[in-house]
Amino acid sequence: MPNQGRTELVVGVFVLVGIICLGYLAIRLGKLEVLGNSGYVVYADFASVAGLKVGDPVEIAGVKVGKVEAIGLNDDRARLAIRIEPQVKLQDDAIASVRARGLIGDKFVTVTPGASDKLLAAGDKIRETESPPDIADVIGKYVGGDLTSKSEKK
Repeated sequence: MPNQGRTELVVGVFVLVGIICLGYLAIRLGKLEVLGNSGYVVYADFASVAGLKVGDPVEIAGVKVGKVEAIGLNDDRARLAIRIEPQVKLQDDAIASVRARGLIGDKFVTVTPGASDKLLAAGDKIRETESPPDIADVIGKYVGGDLTSKSEKK
């Protein structure tokens, strides 16, 4: 009988460790914030943020420094709430751009630092933004321009 109790204890500890490991993996792979969000939020208005999702990364020089926290509508423009890590300071004249990795890759926001001495504080707005080019328009211009040049050659 004492041997059975020891076996049950070992199995119980093993199951408990397994549950803790599964919980840890769920949090890490799900990119959940357990201890709250750190950093500060700034806003940026874009003509279009097509394909961008909440949680997409924000980068400076290819290094992740934050994430898109919310996407909404402000008048006729898309407004992004961007959470920036606390150690990263953005200048007043920084430029935010929506980009894609490759031709049909994931979207992300890239921030080009400015040269101003004035820094953005929590709740401030990035004034300069660049929306992503619409692929359909780019293809249309290329095909249209290509057809026009052929007809002019005749």
